[in-house]
Amino acid sequence: MWDQCVYQQVLWACLLVFLDWPYNERKFAILLNAMITIYHNPRCSKSRQTLEILQAEKVDLNIVLYLETPIDKPTLTKLLAKLNMAPREIIRRTESEFKENKLGAPEVTDEQLINAMIQYPKLIERPIVVSDNKAVIGRPPENVREIM
Repeated sequence: MWDQCVYQQVLWACLLVFLDWPYNERKFAILLNAMITIYHNPRCSKSRQTLEILQAEKVDLNIVLYLETPIDKPTLTKLLAKLNMAPREIIRRTESEFKENKLGAPEVTDEQLINAMIQYPKLIERPIVVSDNKAVIGRPPENVREIM
């Protein structure tokens, strides 16, 4: 019976031959990043441009229309961790809900900002693109290349 490590090495060797390594490093990288998720708003030009970049790269893509299917609190918390950002860094300050709820006040906590983004999803900066344990905001859209 083969050792697990030997089996994995043989599998990787076969994949490298199949992908004509090193000439198709891009294909190999796409294979390793099996699924990329974009939190997308079709009405946003930056979100559409980011989506176009992803589609042009022919990555396996999961499109989440987060205004129609709102993000829950655990997911938003995980996204913040993957982005390595605080809630204040991804909240859209120009939206009316931000101003009406006085979310720019210094005493507003991260927890309150997260709850506001859950209640009003359009407050979340867009698009957010996630691959494995890393995420980026597609502003500018070329940022998405960092995780591909």
